[in-house]
Amino acid sequence: MRQVYLDYSATTPVKNKVLEEMLPYFSENFGNPSSLYQIGFKSKDAITLARSRVAQLIGAEDKEIYFTSSGTEADNWAVIGTAKALKPKGNHIITSKIEHHALLHTCEYLEKEGYQVTYLNVDKKGMVSLEELERAITDRTILISIMFANNEVGTIQPIKEIAKIAKKHGVLFHTDGVQALGNLPIDVKELNVDMMSISAHKIYGPKGVGALYIRKGLTIPNLIHGGGQENKKRAGTENVPGIVGFGKAASLADENLASHIEKVRTLRDYFISQITTRIEDVVVNGDMEHRLPGNANLIFKYIEGEALLLYMDTKGIFASTGSACSSATFSPSHVLSAMGLPLEQVYSSIRFTVGDFTTKEDIDYAVDEIVEMVEKLRAFSPYNKDNVMNSAQSCNCQA
Repeated sequence: MRQVYLDYSATTPVKNKVLEEMLPYFSENFGNPSSLYQIGFKSKDAITLARSRVAQLIGAEDKEIYFTSSGTEADNWAVIGTAKALKPKGNHIITSKIEHHALLHTCEYLEKEGYQVTYLNVDKKGMVSLEELERAITDRTILISIMFANNEVGTIQPIKEIAKIAKKHGVLFHTDGVQALGNLPIDVKELNVDMMSISAHKIYGPKGVGALYIRKGLTIPNLIHGGGQENKKRAGTENVPGIVGFGKAASLADENLASHIEKVRTLRDYFISQITTRIEDVVVNGDMEHRLPGNANLIFKYIEGEALLLYMDTKGIFASTGSACSSATFSPSHVLSAMGLPLEQVYSSIRFTVGDFTTKEDIDYAVDEIVEMVEKLRAFSPYNKDNVMNSAQSCNCQA
């Protein structure tokens, strides 16, 4: 059976060139980077190179990159670190209702610790309002954290404009850049962000390694204590193979960024065109102009997304109903709900994301199968269009 992977926003396969560069650091180059002998120096040099490659991808200086275990850890560090560092100044944080749970749950934790959090609304395309953001700022606001691009619907936020508002009011600005990394041109200096979280496994690198960009001159307390690793900011023996893989993945992403964007956008647009042409009552969620190039989040009206997802799995087609971190709970997407979608459309939505290994033949196979599946599911659904219309016509209720 053919297998078609359409969930690149959840994770990506490790590219061969990345794996090849990682392998020696599991065996012959296994030294601890903190050790004062030759094989330790090799590991330390490898981390230095990886740091430079990651910095290059986002327009940062090498010393502004701090490796972590994940994007989630980077989010936690940025938010909790800022909250602790600036508590004498204030206790107010501003974020949005569509952030990743790594950010939302961290904010909920801080609320229990006495901090106040404003969760900004978004419009029907998933975009925050700059006017609402500025109105929310008070003299107690210490941090604004708005994600660069949404992991479910792909909407890209006006990061440069948000940073400008933050600077105007003397507030620090952090952005979760996990989905944007390797999918959009990023220059942290031009954007004027203070902190940005990123992750390796979204750009064809290994799982278990991420990084936090911290602008030079900005100091936040450590999240993890112990040794003096990461310039004494993040304790723990470094995941050398993972960091090496992150560095190589970042280098490849930087080298191929333009061609990657063009390829996945073309495939994404072809997929959406084929689906919406061949299947009635399919709606695209999110903003088509300000959107990640590989993201297609679709409403298949009159059926449940989970049913279609499980059906696709039997045909070797892999997608998701939203964030891979929360889809197993079968709870409605907080992102789509915040965008104002009625519950039946939230449950009818599926996220498809294409990547470097997706082919047109993959798309054609997936579309053919999805067309057939949707027809079958709608035929059995009590919520299909014909049944809804017949029910409305047969209703003789009077007010």
